[in-house]
Amino acid sequence: MRLGGRLAAAIEVLGDVEARRRPVADALKDWGLSHRFAGSGDRAAIGNIVYDGLRKKRSFGFRMGDDSAAALGIAAVLEGLSMTPEALAAALAGDRFAPAIPPSERLAGFVAADLETASEAVRADVPDWLAGRLASGLGADWGVEAASLAERPPLDLRANPLKADRDKVLKALAPLGATPADLAPQGLRIAAIEGAGRHPNVQVEAGFQKGWFEVQDEGSQLAAALSGAKPGEQVLDLCAGAGGKTLALAAMMDNTGQIHATDADRQRLAPIHERLKRAGARNVQVHDPREDMAGLFGGMDLTLVDAPCTGSGTWRRRPDAKWRLTESALEKRMAEQDAVLDRAARFVRHGGRLVYVTCSLLAEENVERIAAFLQRHVDKGFTVADAGARWAAALSDNELERCRVTPLVGGSVLTMTPHRTGTDGFFFALLEKA
Repeated sequence: MRLGGRLAAAIEVLGDVEARRRPVADALKDWGLSHRFAGSGDRAAIGNIVYDGLRKKRSFGFRMGDDSAAALGIAAVLEGLSMTPEALAAALAGDRFAPAIPPSERLAGFVAADLETASEAVRADVPDWLAGRLASGLGADWGVEAASLAERPPLDLRANPLKADRDKVLKALAPLGATPADLAPQGLRIAAIEGAGRHPNVQVEAGFQKGWFEVQDEGSQLAAALSGAKPGEQVLDLCAGAGGKTLALAAMMDNTGQIHATDADRQRLAPIHERLKRAGARNVQVHDPREDMAGLFGGMDLTLVDAPCTGSGTWRRRPDAKWRLTESALEKRMAEQDAVLDRAARFVRHGGRLVYVTCSLLAEENVERIAAFLQRHVDKGFTVADAGARWAAALSDNELERCRVTPLVGGSVLTMTPHRTGTDGFFFALLEKA
């Protein structure tokens, strides 16, 4: 396909996402199924245009004077491919599949538009109703932090020391451009794609099939590292999902002790079995969510809650989610977070730890949930540990300033963001039980 056909397809998908308020991944998949003539390179290029248009929907709309699907697609091509209006017009000339484009003076206005005259929410590419909430969670420079969520993400991997050390994985993936991650001890990174490119399919690599590495954002890796899981401990991963953090914990514990992994959603939990086998993780027992786990009450050294959340920290990868998010959906997530924290508390032994993690940057899902939990369990002996000190102990104290450290009830909690740590957005809190 030529650029005109790719742009037309992207505009079609963007219109579908807007009209049906559906996940962008589903819309792209359906388009591909109904247009089988499109090759993998075409689908990747179309996806780039769509994702870029959604990531910067507000700023593109402001600069174009229009946030229609066509305007967003054209803006994404101009910026994502670093094209001038004249170059775009020339590329589309004579292409019968190309969409109509606005007059050259309007496109020149897009290039010349000054975002400094726009509101901070527009510059940050977020809905107006979330601006104050993000400011509460991220502080005075929230706009810069939020804007970093509108950039293309890298592809992060975690070496699995149960099968291979990081140097071995780096050597195997050197042809793909893998480099050591900045912060995570076992992390590797393939830089964000540029232009019409695409990330390599690392899951077809022999090393992946052998269990040498997993796909996992560096922020998620850091959250697991900060949990402080030790060999021989009894650990519960209460919201294990597909098992990303479970696998990281198993490696930290050197396949000793016992990890109990479960999730309220059986479908999300299903992939964990294959992943455990591939990774060689033998100290994990998977529990069906219908199983009675009362026998574990009061027996866990570490209970990890990777709570269901709005996913605001992952907007680089799921930009459509920020435009679908509603206040009622946020309130529902907050109730779910309270419920899962209350359940988790029952498993923590005296002297044990409760780790609360989200991939959200909203204070309502993070600091406020911890504060509310402490109020509900005031007589249970839980205190907030110093997460900043945990970072210094587990990682490198000269990198601590890259995190946002927030004092809380005698301890501190951490927030990671693309702008500060180069990761997805994550919140980390560690509670200790007397």
